[in-house]
Amino acid sequence: MDATPFLGSHALARGAVTRNQLRTRYRAVFRDVYVDKNVELTAAAKARAAWMSTGAILAGHSAAAVLGTKWLDAAAPAEIVRSDRHGQPGIVVHSFRLADDEVRLFSGMRVTTAARTAFDIGCGLPVVRAVPILDALLNATRIEPAHVRAVADRYPGARGIRRLRAALEVADGGAESPMETRVRMLLLNARLPRPETQIELWGLHTRCIRVDMGWRAWKVAVEYDGIQHWDDPAQRAWDIEPIALLEAAGWV
Repeated sequence: MDATPFLGSHALARGAVTRNQLRTRYRAVFRDVYVDKNVELTAAAKARAAWMSTGAILAGHSAAAVLGTKWLDAAAPAEIVRSDRHGQPGIVVHSFRLADDEVRLFSGMRVTTAARTAFDIGCGLPVVRAVPILDALLNATRIEPAHVRAVADRYPGARGIRRLRAALEVADGGAESPMETRVRMLLLNARLPRPETQIELWGLHTRCIRVDMGWRAWKVAVEYDGIQHWDDPAQRAWDIEPIALLEAAGWV
């Protein structure tokens, strides 16, 4: 099944579907934008549907999805930026000002840049909710917190700017899942030193051994094992050997 959104009016004009098929086989996501009724709508597909319906600049959650950010909530509203604040159900319309260099073209759609997207997410959400998304956005786009701070410096009085700066203090693009982010935040909330993420250790095995986070100085590693570490026999077998090698090398 094709999960790509399409314009119903265009499909009817081309004869690709009939009105009855459009009504029975597909469901409307936004005005004149449809998807197969049996597909699960992703955050990225919802973002594209919002752009197709409005032609507006994608921002926030939607821009993050288009830029490749993983683990986003597909049920969250799409977000756009335009001067006309009138929207439609399922779309949040922002009217904030965007500098020319804060918008880019991506896959044919206008979206806020990764740095501007991170700025808007950090300002708009509580720190505990913003950091996992910022981690995933930094991981996907390979930008640094410094790039987001540069945007923040343009808007020193912006609403939520303190939340953003607090989130950037703990954000880390090395996190490879929301649970890794939450584990790291637990460590920081316990006033432990900030851990290094995705530590690569060579020379203990023919393959590089990598741990989620830890502290080289004290040889302490912290791992969060997702379900694949237990359900996948090959992954589980590989997990056991590095742990033994790390412990033999003095790591905890």
